[in-house]
Amino acid sequence: MSQNPSQAHPLVRKLESVLELSADEREAIEALPLTPRTLKADQDIVRAYDQPTQCCVILEGFALRYKLMNGGKRQIFSFHIAGDIPDLHSLYLEVMDHNIGTLVGSRVAFIPHDAMRSLMAGHPRIGDALWRNALVDAALSREWMASIGRREAYGRIAHLMCELFLRLQTIGLTDGSSFEMPITQEELGDALGLSSVHVNRTLQELRGNGLISWTRGYWTVVDWEALKKAAEFDATYLHLHDAARQAAIKALSPAATI
Repeated sequence: MSQNPSQAHPLVRKLESVLELSADEREAIEALPLTPRTLKADQDIVRAYDQPTQCCVILEGFALRYKLMNGGKRQIFSFHIAGDIPDLHSLYLEVMDHNIGTLVGSRVAFIPHDAMRSLMAGHPRIGDALWRNALVDAALSREWMASIGRREAYGRIAHLMCELFLRLQTIGLTDGSSFEMPITQEELGDALGLSSVHVNRTLQELRGNGLISWTRGYWTVVDWEALKKAAEFDATYLHLHDAARQAAIKALSPAATI
């Protein structure tokens, strides 16, 4: 049986959101050689054109995947939370084609590629879980593309709030229907293709309609069903393990559905 999510290694928590691990598999993950580092906010973890020899796992805090365009404009492709390995693809792609940096002050750990390959070779189910995790990341990218291309601002922000809540909840980082996500309106705009003014106006509308509330980086889902409806949210693309999905439902309300 899995241990309490809040007590587990962040990578164990993350992988168990998509696949239940055995005790031996959890021990193998916990035995990985880690080089921890504490990073400041807005500090790059890996940059475009780097050729990494190690992967980075987020231990605490938040990271983002992004690209800088001509004129200094930034497009954020995804947000990353504890347990994520946002540069796992560097095991197979030699050159980075984008940047990964911190959103806030964060703790990360670097794992040599050779250690990751040995782990996957010695524990094929862990390799499967990591491969599945990479496929889920691709599914997230497709959903973000659909949001930016076809949803209005109201639905885009509502969808992101639904996604972030469920991803954080499945690794034990929510408090009931509330969660920490210290994201600025400018960063929301860079992620969703909106101006800061448009983000502000839309957030006020979502709060005025009783769907969400926030204060100092803490967000609360006030009405899950209404938020989900506004977002046209279908959690299928997150491919959550059944136990993780049921825990998320329980955290929201007895009548809630994912």
